[in-house]
Amino acid sequence: MACRLLLRRRLSAPAAAAAARLAVRHAHGELEVSGCSASIRELGRLGRVGEAREVFDALPRRDIIAWNSMISTYCQNGMPDAARALYDAISGGNMRTGAILLSGYGRLGRVLEARRVFDGMLERNTVAWNAMISCYVQNGDITMARRLFDAMPSRDVSSWNSMLTGYCHSLQMVDARNLFEKMPERNLVSWTVMISGYGRIENHGKAWDIFRKMHREGLLPDQSNFASVLSAVKGLGNLDVLESLRVLVLKTGFERDVVIGTAILNVYSRDTSALDTAIKFFESMIERNEYTWSTMIAALSHGGRIDAAIAVYERDPVKSIACRTALITGLAQCGRIDDARILFEQIPEPIVVSWNAMITGYMQNGMVNEAKQLFDKMPFRNTISWAGMIAGYAQNGRSEEALGLLQELHRSGMLPSLSSLTSIFFACSNIVALETGIQVHSLAVKVGCQFNSFACNALVTMYGKCRNMEYARQVFSRMVTKDTVSWNSFLAALVQNDLLDEARNTFDNMLNRDVVSWTTIISAYAQADQSNEAMGVFKTMFCEHELPNSPILTILLGVCGSLGASKIGQQIHTVAIKLGMDSELIVANALISMYFKCGCADSRRIFDLMEERDIFTWNTIITGYAQHGLGREAIKMYQHMESAGVLPNEVTFVGLLNACSHAGLVDEGWKFFKSMSQDYGLTPLPEHYACMVDLLGRTGNVQGAEQFIYDMPIEPDTVIWSALLGACKIHKNAEIGKRAAEKLFKIEPSNAGNYVMLSNIYSSLGMWGEVAEVRKIMKQQGVIKEPGCSWTQIKDKMHSFVTGDKQHEQIEEIVATLEELYTLLKATGYVPDTEFVLHDIDEEQKESSLLYHSEKLAVAYCLLVTPKGMPIQILKNLRICGDCHTFIKFVSHVTKRQINIRDGNRFHHFSNEYKADCLAQVFGCNVQMVAQKNSQLIVHLIRAVGELNTRLEKVMVQVNEWMKTLTNDKYVSEFPLSLKILS
Repeated sequence: MACRLLLRRRLSAPAAAAAARLAVRHAHGELEVSGCSASIRELGRLGRVGEAREVFDALPRRDIIAWNSMISTYCQNGMPDAARALYDAISGGNMRTGAILLSGYGRLGRVLEARRVFDGMLERNTVAWNAMISCYVQNGDITMARRLFDAMPSRDVSSWNSMLTGYCHSLQMVDARNLFEKMPERNLVSWTVMISGYGRIENHGKAWDIFRKMHREGLLPDQSNFASVLSAVKGLGNLDVLESLRVLVLKTGFERDVVIGTAILNVYSRDTSALDTAIKFFESMIERNEYTWSTMIAALSHGGRIDAAIAVYERDPVKSIACRTALITGLAQCGRIDDARILFEQIPEPIVVSWNAMITGYMQNGMVNEAKQLFDKMPFRNTISWAGMIAGYAQNGRSEEALGLLQELHRSGMLPSLSSLTSIFFACSNIVALETGIQVHSLAVKVGCQFNSFACNALVTMYGKCRNMEYARQVFSRMVTKDTVSWNSFLAALVQNDLLDEARNTFDNMLNRDVVSWTTIISAYAQADQSNEAMGVFKTMFCEHELPNSPILTILLGVCGSLGASKIGQQIHTVAIKLGMDSELIVANALISMYFKCGCADSRRIFDLMEERDIFTWNTIITGYAQHGLGREAIKMYQHMESAGVLPNEVTFVGLLNACSHAGLVDEGWKFFKSMSQDYGLTPLPEHYACMVDLLGRTGNVQGAEQFIYDMPIEPDTVIWSALLGACKIHKNAEIGKRAAEKLFKIEPSNAGNYVMLSNIYSSLGMWGEVAEVRKIMKQQGVIKEPGCSWTQIKDKMHSFVTGDKQHEQIEEIVATLEELYTLLKATGYVPDTEFVLHDIDEEQKESSLLYHSEKLAVAYCLLVTPKGMPIQILKNLRICGDCHTFIKFVSHVTKRQINIRDGNRFHHFSNEYKADCLAQVFGCNVQMVAQKNSQLIVHLIRAVGELNTRLEKVMVQVNEWMKTLTNDKYVSEFPLSLKILS
């Protein structure tokens, strides 16, 4: 009677109905204990363990069925310790009791405790042996499972199927197939396990072949078998195969089976393009259960048709908890978390699955505090509840709280599930908590998850990020089953620890690679500045008919940008277009950056074609314009960005201040510097202060730049002092330059660039004693100047040159071309600027030293091997010196070539357009020049124009006036220089 009253008073509708049936049975003389056992099982299925225990405790007498029901309820709900207490209370019960407990421990990964129970059983039948084998199988320890299987005194077909399941679950399909062929007897379960096994390794074609073989042998599929093969068909993604299978379903009478119908619906709904077909099939179904409705709701939600999903939900006559939960999940996934919460609140008595769905929804939307509040209100939590919260904390960057929740779980007497452990390993990776990770690893061993592939993959990742490759190698080498994820985890760990050679060896030894494998190794080479290897792997990927993803294309475009390899970048752009990825945001952003770095005009065209832009897009184009010295264009882009309602960030203002610096826009620079804090609440970073120092210094206010540094609220770093030193170099301010250099020598004593910069200042002022002192300090510190290197791409091949290069295969022709240019340019007004020579030698030696700078060699080579009029593009690792800048300017004028040079700081564009036109107007081929003394006057004027790099409009007026005064002089031969300039 107590049992019936408790059930009527407190149970949900299903449980109350069970209580009513119990009362009827009691009235007809049936044993009350039998009905209560059924009620306990029902409550356990609903997750209401506390009420189930109250029913159990209220029983006046209990038989073994009641004990087993309560033990099973505890095991089903992740509470094996409570189950063990009951097990011990009845001294182990019967063999069925032991098998239930073994299964409970197995589901939670607590293999060692399961084995203690198994070894302590006084009597074992085949069911107990099979349960222990299944326990090993579920937790990935196939070796122990096989050892136990071989030790069995007798086996039935379930024993073989358990072992077969183990091989299939561990993806050892060769061993599974061998065992399958040796089986003395096979039933439908055997065939179903094999079909599922091939599905697990995504060999859906083989799974379909096994099913066809089974059918040829005369076996008719049952519901479970149909469900497995339908899962394989779902993986095949071939609707024609599905249609042929539906014929067999119809012949065997399963067409109206709601489980099979739902499985068919699941196949249709997998393909988003077949969603309309799925809807049509759904509408044709005679019978639907809660899973049918929830499948359709989930499919529509996943396909982005949330309103259609809501409409289907409204039609569901039952609106079961499964359907409500599916819609809660769908609403959360599309960001309608408030609607999901309203639906959750409408559930009269939500079960634990619904609570878990709502908590997961909050976590997916970054609403961690709301998830925690709901978690605290839960009347009952299962292991999935704890796992969801721990995973949510870890994935939302709150790793310390994830670790705290694990401690709380442990204090409650529950051991963490496999999912919780993998999330904790992820959390430890995030915060590089090696010691904590080792402790949790020990806990995983205690629980018995140390051989599980998911746990091992997470451990390899954690030890890799914590830079403990010894432990990472140990875990990886001891793994019983290594899938592609395992290999990728180990590969990533090697890359993170800069073990690139071992990573490549691991990559080459992988039996199966996926796009993650290719992305990892290509990214590793790119980050290590091994661009050729990165491109080589990409070519190999294509040869193996593997298609790249967006991250790979983004990485390679970055490599092309760094190298200035515009032609290869254009080829990758073509690949992106063919794969339909060029419109993806990250790819389009990478394209803009690549084209800017390569000096190509396509960057603006890509930007204009973009349908979607983020802050990175705007920052990229603003910074790109700044690097090219187009300050006004950068500012215009910023104004467009403001008009679009996009808020700038710190990177935006770095680009703007750089743009103002390169364009000499002091007032605009001050305006933007003040705006970032006053208008947007952004605190200036060292990079912003460095830009302001550069801006003030470039425009000649070196003293003001130094005072600005002393007035800053932050401690100046190397970038700031380097900006001041660079300004001192431009304006030859040795006093302030020395102070800036001394600061830099203390902060980074091994940076050769600082010593060279100070030497440049001294040498430009003829202070050779100070130059010698700087060289002495460099020698004492063991500092070696980085050699200047320039490179250019000709016909998909990169050619590099170093200062004084003698190694290039065409070096003799290059030097001859360079010397010929040198002679020609000196005649046109070029005067070598020997201030950039750091040695106290005579002028002729200085000029010879300047001649063979790497960028001059690269320009000469391009003139030698490229067609007339073709633009030239050079990249250099260091800043271009002033003499090379002037030299290349003259080369551009004389050869009528567009020359673009990207040095370590910015782009330099040299164009012959207006200056060459002016020269042509002054020295036309038909113009007869005057006497030698007057022609020398004009040549002197041209030289002055070349050195000052000013427009010639005003100068042309003066030249024309002077030429009018020379009409009484005798004409002489045609001025030969004019022909050289125009040739």
